[in-house]
Amino acid sequence: MKKIKFGLIGCGRVSKKHLDSIKLIDDAELKAVCDIVEERARDVSEKMGCEYYTDYKELLKDDEIEVVNVCTPPSEHEEMVVNCAKSKKHIICEKPMSLRLLEAKNMIEACRHNNIRLFIVKQNRYNLPIKKLKEAINNERFGDLFFLNATVRWSRDQNYYDRDPWRKLKNGGCGVLMNQTSHHLDMLYYLGGEIESVNCYKKTFAHDVEVEDGAVAVIKFKNGALGTFEGSTCAFPKDIEGSISILGRKGSVKIGGFAMNKVDFWMFDDRGKEDEEMNYLITNPPNVYGFGHFDLIREVINCLKNEKDSELDGDKVIESLKLIIAMQRSAKENREVFLSEFNEEDGEYYT
Repeated sequence: MKKIKFGLIGCGRVSKKHLDSIKLIDDAELKAVCDIVEERARDVSEKMGCEYYTDYKELLKDDEIEVVNVCTPPSEHEEMVVNCAKSKKHIICEKPMSLRLLEAKNMIEACRHNNIRLFIVKQNRYNLPIKKLKEAINNERFGDLFFLNATVRWSRDQNYYDRDPWRKLKNGGCGVLMNQTSHHLDMLYYLGGEIESVNCYKKTFAHDVEVEDGAVAVIKFKNGALGTFEGSTCAFPKDIEGSISILGRKGSVKIGGFAMNKVDFWMFDDRGKEDEEMNYLITNPPNVYGFGHFDLIREVINCLKNEKDSELDGDKVIESLKLIIAMQRSAKENREVFLSEFNEEDGEYYT
């Protein structure tokens, strides 16, 4: 079995999910890691039995590496992805894809020009309850969709922001919309379909940061449904939930837990045997990242080996990014923002 060799850039908090997943996949092999903090890179290399670098451009010179996992702050994604593409490396890029639509466009075009695949991490799409929910939507079990809601009530203390300062800086792009709740916002688009407009408010409540730690929004979908969103890192003293709910003419579902991992409510008019079992379906992830990185990386390998398209391709995931940027713009300009106002040449940063 031919193994796909990986390199990873950025040995911070989320990198462990990538590293653990690569280790568990038979046809994957970690060749090298990179971090600007040498001690951190060295520690990971010793644990994983691979080489390490402090300059990612040196890692890109390794001809054996076929895929690079970019796990750095989002302000660095455009440069790194473009250079990975020029070095003929396929890319798995952590969320958010970028801070600006123009950056995302440049990433996509660089990969297309160099015949390279760009996959964006949306691991919660692989949660079993979410997969079942997506199947129910595709099978039109809801009938007309009425309402969608995403709620994120997480607890993050000041140390969480201080430990990695880019999380609290405007130029780091890591307020609650871009960072902590981006997967839940992606789920609204992924499950609800194309979005017409958003009206968003955001505020800094409880942390010494330059970015918002709370936001609410109303969303209009092109299919006529309405959406609501509430996201915060101010749920003290501990996490409450990370949930997605859908109400339709023929049924209603809520997927809760703290990472959209538990069926809280599942009921349809055409109730069957599988529906009875759904209310007991739960996956228990050890943290907010869930289990999805394993399935995601396995799908990437399958797509590369069999030249298959993926719903994680950059030119598809950019639609999810537009929603977040529209919400930022709405809050900044204090008005309803229509997604039709944007094009991929938009280089504005609406924080």
